[in-house]
Amino acid sequence: MQTLVELVAKKRDGGRLSEDEIARIIRALSDGELADYQMAALLMAIFFRGMDDAETVALTRAMLHSGDVLDLSGVPGRKVDKHSTGGVGDKVSICLAPLVAACGVPVPMVSGRGLGHTGGTLDKLEAIPGFDVALDVDAFARIVREVGTCMIGQTARIAPADKRIYALRDVTATVESIPLIVASILSKKLAEGIDALVLDVKVGRGAFMKTLGDARALATALVRVGTAAGKRVSALLTDMSAPLGRTVGNAIETREAIEVLHGRGPGDLVACTLALGEEMLIAGGAAASAAEARPKLEAAIASGAAAEVLARMIAAQKGDPAVVQDAGRLPSAPVVVEVAAQDEGYVAAVDPLEIGLSAVALGAGRTRADQRVDPAVGIELAAVRGDRVDRGAPLARIHARRADDARAAADRVRAAFRLGPAPAEAPALVLERIEA
Repeated sequence: MQTLVELVAKKRDGGRLSEDEIARIIRALSDGELADYQMAALLMAIFFRGMDDAETVALTRAMLHSGDVLDLSGVPGRKVDKHSTGGVGDKVSICLAPLVAACGVPVPMVSGRGLGHTGGTLDKLEAIPGFDVALDVDAFARIVREVGTCMIGQTARIAPADKRIYALRDVTATVESIPLIVASILSKKLAEGIDALVLDVKVGRGAFMKTLGDARALATALVRVGTAAGKRVSALLTDMSAPLGRTVGNAIETREAIEVLHGRGPGDLVACTLALGEEMLIAGGAAASAAEARPKLEAAIASGAAAEVLARMIAAQKGDPAVVQDAGRLPSAPVVVEVAAQDEGYVAAVDPLEIGLSAVALGAGRTRADQRVDPAVGIELAAVRGDRVDRGAPLARIHARRADDARAAADRVRAAFRLGPAPAEAPALVLERIEA
């Protein structure tokens, strides 16, 4: 039997690791036999040498079984989750999970925090007073069974090897590796005890995957590996060349997601929510086609059933359910400053990366995993792509803790808007669909 060092060297030299060898490596990491610096060396070898599908499936399974795999057999129906690769203004999970649950498909969801210019679902949920994302797995399963959905963070018992490996990837410049991204995402998602997974792979300047080719490669790998692991997996590639919706921040994004469940909300956010909802209802067996799924989703919004599920989930997770009917109970910033247009014309583009980074600078996001976020601050877009604006009209509103913070952000936010002489046509929201 080869030593662990020999296995690192094998991948360094372009060799293929067997399922047993990968399982042994993950066990050794968990047991302390494999040091962090040795795992870092292996991660760098994988970054440069890659992994084939069989290796990626083996890595996913080894990381998945490094902790508990939740047993949701007591929850009737096919359990379906959704994962987004992250974007600016992406608050879809908050309205999507209760909407799909209201249509009869259980949605167990383990979500993440924001890092860099992209926001995190957990940070947005924690803007709801009292909301607890740190439930144990037993409470998680109970709420999914009783309410239809529950949204928590990764616990110490869910794919702990992934948590350890991601921390190493983050500080060794090995994050952008498709096999490692795939294993990280799927090990957490499959540990939830789900039957199917719908992926929202963002494409564009506000996403981690900037080009359609890179996003397609990631989505295809996720679908292939997830299917090989025995789950039904499909992916939508969605546009992230502009912020999604009109808000970037935690409380203001949560407010906007709630608006969707009241039949309001910006068109692009509603469209993204419904497109992913169609996929989830099909995967969950509640609809045979998108044409059958769409009316069910729209009816759950119109009847108030989806908003009711959200309120029940918030109450079950110790939050204030009254925010669903009264968004004024969410935190609000003491300073709101308008950013005015210096010229007239049509909004041709709104740079999502600059808007995201501006929100982070205000305190809405983090540049280190241990930073706290301010739930009240953020940026609200008063104009979006295609809108006509006059000189002096508001482009955006900055929600800040201090006036100095708002003034510091104003020039950067203004520069994120590009005006043109004629209306610009926005790209399609859903660029491609990928399935096995």
